[in-house]
Amino acid sequence: MPRNVVEVKNLSFNYEKRCILKDINLEINCGEYVGIVGENGSGKSTLLNLILGDISPSSGKVNLNETRVGYLSQQVRNFNKRFPATVEEIIAANLYSDMGIFKMLTKKHKKRIEEVLEIVNMKDYKDRLIGNLSGGQQQRVFLARLLVSNPEVIFMDEPIVGLDDESIKIFYKLMQKLNKELNLTIVMVTHDITSMEKHADKIIYLKSTEMTMYENFTNSTN
Repeated sequence: MPRNVVEVKNLSFNYEKRCILKDINLEINCGEYVGIVGENGSGKSTLLNLILGDISPSSGKVNLNETRVGYLSQQVRNFNKRFPATVEEIIAANLYSDMGIFKMLTKKHKKRIEEVLEIVNMKDYKDRLIGNLSGGQQQRVFLARLLVSNPEVIFMDEPIVGLDDESIKIFYKLMQKLNKELNLTIVMVTHDITSMEKHADKIIYLKSTEMTMYENFTNSTN
């Protein structure tokens, strides 16, 4: 049987007497590509925060059965674009705990940084200042920053907001690569229902506190 990465049982969440989510049950298995979709205010980001443990449910249980987790938040786009850091330095920040007492990049660290930049097709930008890159390029750098610590599951909250059409196309192609070739479990909150119907294995659709799940969605539409 597939190994569960996420188990949600009878989950409800209320905020200031308002019911946001009610009696949600779902499982996300290892290697799945999952889209969490719905209108504004439907509880998409709330569900993601509950899974990650950033907030606690009003009732029910959430189990995240994985310790090697990467998270790409909406706030990542709000960094100071004048910050004088190179692409390599941005990614190296996620290796800080592995650098030892002197916090120096070793050959092993630099090799790993080059590997993840190769994956996201940004190897030639290693020495560029992050603020000089386009929005799509920056998003791929922050994705590489997650990959450098070898996560087995990646959670993303509206990762394509603000990107142009070409950058969005590149991003979805990269998600397919991470999921199919590297066997990463991907859970993405997005408004882009149309693209999720084309790419995801499972769609979690939230509306009016309730959830509808479409499993093996891509298989049924091919």
